Amino acid sequence: MNKHVSPRMNRRAFVIGSATLGAGLAIGLDIPFGGPAAVRAADGSPEIGAWVVIRPDDTVVIRIARSEMGQGSLTGLAQLVAEELECDWTKVTTEYPTPGQSVARKRVWGDFSTGGSRGIRSSQDYVRKGGATARVMLIQAAADAWKVPVSECAAANSVITHTPSGRTTTYGKVAEAAAKLTPPAEVKLKDPKDWKLIGKGVKRLDTADKTTGAMIYGVDVKLPGMLNAAIKDCPVFGGKLKSFDEAKIAGMKGVKKVVKVGDTAVAVVADTWWHAKTALDALPIVWDEGDNAKVSSESIAKWLAEGLNNDQPAYVGNKNGDAKAAIASAAKKVEAVYAYPYQNHATMEPMNATALYTADKCEVWCGTQNGEAAFAAVLEASGLPADKCDVHKVMPGGGFGRRGQTDYVRQAVMIAKEMPGTPVKLLWSREEDMAHGRYHPITQCKMTGAFDADNNLVALHYRLSGQSILFSLRPEALQNGMDPAAFQGVAQSGEAAFGYSVPNLLVEHAMRNPHVPPGFWRGVNVNHNAIYMECFMDELAQAAGQDPLEFRRKLMGKHPKHLAVLNAVAEKIGWSTPAPQGVYRGIAQVMGYGSYVAGAAEISVTDGNKIKVLRIVASTDPGYVVNPAQVERQIAGSFVYGLSALFYGGCTVKDGKIEQTNFDTYNSMRINEMPKVESVMVPSGGFWGGVGEPTIGVAAPAVLNAYFAATGKRIRSMPLRDQNITFA
Repeated sequence: MNKHVSPRMNRRAFVIGSATLGAGLAIGLDIPFGGPAAVRAADGSPEIGAWVVIRPDDTVVIRIARSEMGQGSLTGLAQLVAEELECDWTKVTTEYPTPGQSVARKRVWGDFSTGGSRGIRSSQDYVRKGGATARVMLIQAAADAWKVPVSECAAANSVITHTPSGRTTTYGKVAEAAAKLTPPAEVKLKDPKDWKLIGKGVKRLDTADKTTGAMIYGVDVKLPGMLNAAIKDCPVFGGKLKSFDEAKIAGMKGVKKVVKVGDTAVAVVADTWWHAKTALDALPIVWDEGDNAKVSSESIAKWLAEGLNNDQPAYVGNKNGDAKAAIASAAKKVEAVYAYPYQNHATMEPMNATALYTADKCEVWCGTQNGEAAFAAVLEASGLPADKCDVHKVMPGGGFGRRGQTDYVRQAVMIAKEMPGTPVKLLWSREEDMAHGRYHPITQCKMTGAFDADNNLVALHYRLSGQSILFSLRPEALQNGMDPAAFQGVAQSGEAAFGYSVPNLLVEHAMRNPHVPPGFWRGVNVNHNAIYMECFMDELAQAAGQDPLEFRRKLMGKHPKHLAVLNAVAEKIGWSTPAPQGVYRGIAQVMGYGSYVAGAAEISVTDGNKIKVLRIVASTDPGYVVNPAQVERQIAGSFVYGLSALFYGGCTVKDGKIEQTNFDTYNSMRINEMPKVESVMVPSGGFWGGVGEPTIGVAAPAVLNAYFAATGKRIRSMPLRDQNITFA
């Protein structure tokens, strides 16, 4: 029974006028006016609170507002609700509500955004309360029917029992009555020691449909009379569309229309996507590329390098003591400069969205990481009010931060507006997708460490030069011009705090924003900051003549959770015992997304430049582990991402354009290159951290530190392909 139900692709609409719900639009919901009546799902089943629908056959439908992108949050969120609901897990299914429905009901489902490993950790409290609320209402309905005190009734496995008499009923039998009750104002959540489902490695709810091909992704959407669109945007960011000669393709097969999309792009609409793409490739287009066409990777690198100079302005993100003075008077100092390139999300499914526009309504079907942001984009592009728009979420074929942006949604609506009443599916080509990403920010970092005469680290200066994601995407989140997210992993406090104590510390960011737009690329700033800091920690340990693990431990006395995961991974890798002949180890730790993580790698090296990653271990403390099997998968997947970026990633700029436009020049590691992955979970409780992204950050530095142990060479610039280093 466990599965995820894709949203119904119908056009049912119901305008809600109830003062309690607010004005707006609900699609596939029957919202009553006044009186004790049930709120119903599209199939007529009663809703027990916003999160739970119970069918007569005891099927439990759990609403999931966050987006499932392969990370498993759909199953994890369902576990959280089901735990408090006390339902039969074998009869659980899930569905996505739409942001239009949510807005119509005063955002009853909360935040639709899925990023920063927040899917579970930032919604766990209110979704669990949703399950608990439904349980209370179901028990109350049964007690009312039996005319007994509710205190004499209990629920388990979708069965309600009147304890004194032994009478029982099921959720499906009392759901209709429960749906008419007023939800309790407050509910008590279970103590973690009483959890039955949370903490269990249950099977994912979406696996069967993905395996059989039944799952609907954005690229699979089909609507009656649908046409297809291909698009080209100016290849230089900041450039514009100057002109195109539509007459040259007017007679080509299947072509219906050529559409100017904003100031920068042109699309061809045709009966099939291939016809649209073929015509678009034949369309003569003239671009106004502007001054950014003069920019190259070399010019960007030079500009960033200038930001490493202390006489340039910088924002201070973490500071204690006087690092510059301590460095100046130190007995010994160590200095290094590292660099990290642009990275492309390169999702398997390129950006796409299907839009249907009329003067009275606009609907979009797409994979998105943020349903509400997509909804806002539809409102903006269509020019219609909220009660005439909606977004139907379907499974995205990869997100990694890219589908948190809504450029492709806006484009689809703009094209559909030119063909009212006709559904149009916009699908980016692979080349368009690669050339118009929102890339992992490019940065450089200069680090200086200073020792006293006894080889104690007395000062550390960490100077970052490079892009700010918030400056580009969320300038309102800047703090007096500073981007706090730039300090992920080296911050003074918070969910990505620095894990070492140094008497004199200065961490600063010289913000420099090239024209290539940055974005939230899975792991984001933790990735490069972890490489910089953890590789430099090894450099400092070498300079002090100390073991890398012991050197770190001395600095971590005031950071017990950081130290605990470091110790756990060191024990798992066998750090205290010699490695086998020809095997070399590296270690790293960081905090990101509210979780403490560490990694350790074992590698061998052939001919000085061929690396075989034999084994990689991660330890994590996310506070609570909802599904340990899924956390293990996330760790393994994060290492694929981190190691692919280390060896193969990296986008370069020539004539203002991204050069890598397909997988022949932007590679990903293969199965035969994948090491054995082991995970150690040390949840300490009391907080909720993320699991999808944090361990990405420790993969690369663990391998780089092992490479130094094997060769005596430090690699300070990524990717390794540019250093002529490959997988063995």
